[in-house]
Amino acid sequence: MDFSRPELSPNPRADLAATGAPPALPMILVVMGVSGSGKSTIGTQLALALHWDYEDGDWFHPARNIDKMHAGMALTDEDRAPWLIAIADFIDQARAAGRHAVVSCSALKRRYRAVIVDNRPDVRLIYLKGDIELIARRIATRHEHFMPPSLLQSQFDALEEPGPAENPIVVSIAPRPREIVARILDALKMQVPQAGAAPSR
Repeated sequence: MDFSRPELSPNPRADLAATGAPPALPMILVVMGVSGSGKSTIGTQLALALHWDYEDGDWFHPARNIDKMHAGMALTDEDRAPWLIAIADFIDQARAAGRHAVVSCSALKRRYRAVIVDNRPDVRLIYLKGDIELIARRIATRHEHFMPPSLLQSQFDALEEPGPAENPIVVSIAPRPREIVARILDALKMQVPQAGAAPSR
């Protein structure tokens, strides 16, 4: 399955690296990780802290994908293609409107992240990193979620951790959520704005 989006311009991250210019603060934060790593929790708390919009990647899945996951069936690249494109479209709409947002999305493979992050220098990747034993214990308590624990191994099998070229912020999921959010904000060098203040840029 080809996830390329040929209408996008060449990657401006390389230009920033070549000139040594400091990157601007992001417009969009993409919180990624396997199911059960806390993407929705951290994404929501991060958005609340920054007074930014929040979108959960799960909301962009077509119904057939959710039905497959409910049935314990792993998604294929063909299943994921319209989901990733829908997330990319939301990100581009937010950027075009000048809106800040936090989006949670598993984004397990490099080619998936290329659809939603590449060629967008104002989109920053946050990787929630944890081991399978801890995440399995957490998933076991999430009865309302459509990802059954039986699919967790397939998530780790598919996971390609982001490397330095993707400029990720990598945080452990072991601490409490508020500490994880504080570490992300510190890594971004972003201060939490006062309620009603304009979003950080």
